[in-house]
Amino acid sequence: MNREATQDGHAPRADGLHIETRLAHAGTPAPVDGRAGPVNVPVVRTSTVRFPNTATHAALSASRAAGAAVATYGRHGLDTHRALEEAVATLEGGYRALLAPSGLSAITLVLLATLAAGDHALVSDSVYSPVRKVDHTLLQRYGVEVEYFSPAHDDIEARIRPNTRLLYLESPSSLLYEVLDLPALAAIARRHGVLVAADNTWSGGLYYRPLALGAHISVQAATKYLGGHSDAMLGVVTVDSPELARRVGAIHDALGLSVSADEAYLVLRGLRTLDVRLARHQANATEVARYLAGHADVARVYYPALPADPGHALWQRDFTGASGLVSFAFRDGAARRGADFIDSLRHFAIGASWGGYESLALEAAPERLSEHSYWNGHGPVVRLHIGLEHPRDLIQDLAQAFEATDLAARRIA
Repeated sequence: MNREATQDGHAPRADGLHIETRLAHAGTPAPVDGRAGPVNVPVVRTSTVRFPNTATHAALSASRAAGAAVATYGRHGLDTHRALEEAVATLEGGYRALLAPSGLSAITLVLLATLAAGDHALVSDSVYSPVRKVDHTLLQRYGVEVEYFSPAHDDIEARIRPNTRLLYLESPSSLLYEVLDLPALAAIARRHGVLVAADNTWSGGLYYRPLALGAHISVQAATKYLGGHSDAMLGVVTVDSPELARRVGAIHDALGLSVSADEAYLVLRGLRTLDVRLARHQANATEVARYLAGHADVARVYYPALPADPGHALWQRDFTGASGLVSFAFRDGAARRGADFIDSLRHFAIGASWGGYESLALEAAPERLSEHSYWNGHGPVVRLHIGLEHPRDLIQDLAQAFEATDLAARRIA
C-alpha cells in the first residue's frame, strides 16, 4: 500500500479528514432556513428552471457560459445533480465533476472535448474496448487520428507528435488489469503540453487518484462501484481546473447530455457506502484470487493485489486497495472450456457489467484480448466480478465448476 496511507488504507486529505468522512458528508444539504433538513438531498426533477427576473436569468446564463456549475434549464440538473457532482469531485480530488448518461458517454465526452480535426491521440492498447468503437465510428470520421501503444514496451515520448493533444489511459487495464506507471507517463505528456485522461472505474475512485498522480481528467462509469447496486446507469468526468471545466462543459452542453435526478440520487446514495462495499469486494476477491492461483487448471490469474502479478509493485506504490475484478486463463486452451465453466456456475450470474453487490462471470472475447499487448496467448480467459457473498461459497462454486468441466473434457477425450 501507499506508504502515506494510514492504517485503514486511506491517507488524510488536505483538510485533515479521511476520505471516508468526506464521502459521508460531501454534497449533503444544509438545514432549511438554518433549522432542520434531510440527511440526503431530495430528488429534484424539473424540465424548466424559473427565475425571479431577467437580470438574474442573464447573470446565471453568463456564469454557466463561463463554466460554472449552475442550471438555466432542466437538462443541466438541479440540487440532486450538484450534490453528486460535488461528492465525486471530493472523491477524485478534482475541481469539478460533470455527469453523463453512461460510462461510454463520459469517455466520448472527454474525447470530443479534447480532440479536433487534425489532432493525434495516444491511447493505451488495453483500454475498455468500446473506446475503439468511438474511434472507428466517430473520431476517424471527423479527422482525428488515434494511435494505440503498449505502455510496457513502447517509448511514448518517441510517439508524441506536434499535433498530439491527448494521452488516454486506463489503469488497471480492462479485462487483464495491467497496471500502468501513470506518474511517469503523465510527466512525459505534460512536458509536451499533452492532456492526460485516465479511466478510474476499476478503483471506484476510492483506491486510486489519477489527478494526484499527474492526470488532468479522470473518467468513471458510475454505473459500476459508485452506484454499487446494478440499478443505475451513469458516467462522470472529473477535471482538475476551471479551464477544463469550461472546455468539457461546453461540449457537454452542445451534446445535450442529461442525467435523470433519480439516477443521480441512486449513485449518490451508493457512494455513501463505497468504502465499506469495496473493502468487502477486495477481501472476497483476494481470497478467490489466491484459490485460483493454486488451482491446477489455471495458467495465470490477473489480479494486481497478488504478489506474483507483474504489476504488483506499481499497485503497491500508487493504489491503496483493490476491487472485486479477477480474471484467469485456463491452462487447457480448448475453445469451449471457458463457456462450459461459466455455464456450470451456480452463484455467478452471466452479465456484461460489474461493480454491483452480486458476483458475475463472463468469458473475455478473444478478439478483445488480441487488442492487448499485455495478453500472453493463454486461453480461454474468464472475467469474474467477486460480489458480497461469502467467499467460501463462491470458491466452492468455482471448485464444482472446475470439476464439472474436467469431467466433461475427459468424456469428450
